[in-house]
Amino acid sequence: MAMGLVLTAASTMAACGTTKTATASTTAEAASGQEEVNASSATSSESTTVEGEVASVDGDTITVNVGTADSGDSSELTLTGETKTVTVTDDTTYEYQGGMGGAPSGEAPSGEAPSGEAPSDGGSSENGKEDVSGSSDEFSSDDSESASSGKAPEKPSGDSGSAPSGEAPSGNPPAKPGEDSSSSGSSDSSDSEKQAPSGEAPSGEAPSGGAPGNMGEASIDSLTEGTHVIITLADDGTADTVTIVNAGGAPGNGAGGGQSSAADVTYTSDNEISEDTTLSDQTIDSTGTDEEGVLVDNGATARLSGLTVNRTSDDSTGGDNASFYGVGASVLTTDGTTYLSDSNITSDAKGGAGVFSYGDGVTYVADTTINTSKDTSGGIHVAGGGTLYAYDDTVTTAGESSAAIRSDRGGGTMVVDGGSYTSDGTGSPAVYSTADITVHDADLTADNSEAVCIEGLNSLRLFDCNLTGNMPDNEQNDCTWNVILYQSMSGDSEEGNSTFEMTGGTLTAKNGGMFYTTNTESTFVLDDVDITYADDNDFFLKCTGNANQRGWGTSGENGADCNFTAIDQEMEGDIIWDSISKLDFYMTGSSTLTGAVTDDESNAGDGGDGYCNLTIESGSTWVVTGDSTLTFLNNAGTIVDADGNTVTIVGTDGTTYVEGNSSYTITTDSYSTDADTSGASAADSWEDYEVARPEELSTD
Repeated sequence: MAMGLVLTAASTMAACGTTKTATASTTAEAASGQEEVNASSATSSESTTVEGEVASVDGDTITVNVGTADSGDSSELTLTGETKTVTVTDDTTYEYQGGMGGAPSGEAPSGEAPSGEAPSDGGSSENGKEDVSGSSDEFSSDDSESASSGKAPEKPSGDSGSAPSGEAPSGNPPAKPGEDSSSSGSSDSSDSEKQAPSGEAPSGEAPSGGAPGNMGEASIDSLTEGTHVIITLADDGTADTVTIVNAGGAPGNGAGGGQSSAADVTYTSDNEISEDTTLSDQTIDSTGTDEEGVLVDNGATARLSGLTVNRTSDDSTGGDNASFYGVGASVLTTDGTTYLSDSNITSDAKGGAGVFSYGDGVTYVADTTINTSKDTSGGIHVAGGGTLYAYDDTVTTAGESSAAIRSDRGGGTMVVDGGSYTSDGTGSPAVYSTADITVHDADLTADNSEAVCIEGLNSLRLFDCNLTGNMPDNEQNDCTWNVILYQSMSGDSEEGNSTFEMTGGTLTAKNGGMFYTTNTESTFVLDDVDITYADDNDFFLKCTGNANQRGWGTSGENGADCNFTAIDQEMEGDIIWDSISKLDFYMTGSSTLTGAVTDDESNAGDGGDGYCNLTIESGSTWVVTGDSTLTFLNNAGTIVDADGNTVTIVGTDGTTYVEGNSSYTITTDSYSTDADTSGASAADSWEDYEVARPEELSTD
């Protein structure tokens, strides 16, 4: 089956660490907007354009390490060793690729942004595809015929609902929020092609033709070392236009490059299951370009056990169609229900996610080992409203933008119970959430990235998990963090409140500070988590604006609005805030904070009317380690220094509220000995989200 691919609208930059760049309409032959720019520049003489990475910016001079775009990924450069210097003038214009700003290059925050490439023109059987062990006839039920290639089902609005509680019924999965349960699991549909939306963009996606709200304007200040630029020269040799191809944008798991929008994606697989099928103990070798190892569609129910799936392709392109729609995944469900158990999945192809649920796809995966090695290849993945339930799986990823637990545009629902999830690549958090994700009793480790990245109106709940991150320092970032809640303005997630909740378990940072929130509304809830800090431990919580090196909002206006609740929680490190952010920090139960509270206006521009309010319930203690500044201090607990001395508390108007004998002073606009915690958040319970393992996954 041949795969047709048409990208029809502009899109934006990525998530947690990678840049997703806006593009114009493209086709499979010009896989991204960046390729269009490169194609046009290729037709120009060398003397009229300079492409490469910014080496330095000194006044009105930009020094560029000249490079050529890689044929397989126009967002990546091969440097020639040549250096050119270009002078900018007052007439020089600056723009992001496709006219929009975006997220940083790499994966979202250190994180996971898609690589930005659309699949190249293929996936056809002529393109290196080999027969699988077991013919396509074996792959369908005895009384079924092979169905035609399935198109991506229409993307839902992207709203994430809570996962159903209780036992998953045999057969059809629980209905998704807002969906009539009678519509799921049908295998009688005569319409085997489910088409991605055309015209209307999914909820949360940036509209065609313009940058999302609050996106910073491109300027010479947007250029930092390593920025991929294409400079069009004027007749006098000065810079006429500077196009920023990759500014470095989202943290952890966003993808760079042009993103498909309102895409008309057609999948291709030698192993398409479009009618109810039971398959066990088979080996499936998938080698075609951007093809799916196993594709479940047309409302089919697939019961798969004991499979070995090998997804290998040097020509696959990965990118946004892999991240947003599951193109090239090892096991993809777009419309139907898949029960996968006791299997082994290995992927060595760009965009080759392990197990992916998109749109009306529901996947249950248990006792399965998943290993992916290339970029844009998450372990388990949802997008476009897909649903995935995982039980005791072992997942390892090695590529960039390849979170072990990953989601992307259009979101979805994931509930993970048990197992081990490890990411080894840069820009690949253990969990990258643009969805509603709940995890219980699992080991979650990011060896070269932040532990968690949550973007926009999405959430992550962890119950009795062991979470570890090790994010490298990066000069494009204002700081180094372990957990980030933010909005990249990439269009991958709807703007709104990001939620991180962790109850029990352990949390470890091997580098940098612990929690960072910027350019978003956010909620944190920590309930009796055993926390281990990095040696440098730059901060416990940073709630501020950012320098906009990654396109996260408008400088001076991109603060955070954060509610942080600590329940019986031991905490160490400083709380950092600024006047363009709003922070309500609640200490409840027997919580203890050892640190200072400081106002850092470095990224606050001209300032604002933000605040930092700290409420300490009776039974909780603040051990002050430095002079502190906040707005309202509501203290019914204890405030002392490390030696047990009483800390002086004074008002900004000169009022002395508490006369202490410590060397430290707390300055506040207002002080009260009452502690109103009505604005604090309560911790959820795992039982509210648990979905029992269905009988279809039983090995008996």
